Amino acid sequence: MTTTTPDAPPASIAASLRRLYFVRFGFAIVWAIIVGLSAASITPLSATLLAIYPVFDLVAAVVDHRASRATRPAGLLYVNMALSALAAVGLIVAVMSGRSAVLLVWGLWAVTAGAVQLIVGISRRSLGGQWPMILSGGISVLAGVAFAVQSGSATASLVGLAGYATLGGIFFLVSAIRLNRTATGAAR
Repeated sequence: MTTTTPDAPPASIAASLRRLYFVRFGFAIVWAIIVGLSAASITPLSATLLAIYPVFDLVAAVVDHRASRATRPAGLLYVNMALSALAAVGLIVAVMSGRSAVLLVWGLWAVTAGAVQLIVGISRRSLGGQWPMILSGGISVLAGVAFAVQSGSATASLVGLAGYATLGGIFFLVSAIRLNRTATGAAR
């Protein structure tokens, strides 16, 4: 992925974000399928997948920051990076305690990261294509609360995480498509 300079025009930032969002969509869908098929119990595969998701989010936030460092949400992207790193470590520890602990950690991460995504999306409205990110951030907060509540249930299941990732991936896809206008605006 190419990065933009701090003085990059909105079209250049939008093009970088569009590419990143397409990659995030693809990752989320593949991850969701594998987790959906392996989430009946915590196995080495599912444990690895659980830790990989926030690590991928961390890497995506680094790429996002490099592409858009001249924009206002740069500080919030650092917050997102820290939250994702903490979530990865928390999930590595949580898998040793079982599904309820995983859902609690995932839920807390979804609430906090969703709030950051919501704020970043609002601050980037002028780029276009951010309404899906705003909605996704709000839904992530609500889903995180639901995961945290579900963690107290004796029938806690990790399958819902696959649905969460799928929905998030779809929002990234829609945002990438909508960013096309801004990204190609400079080429016209």
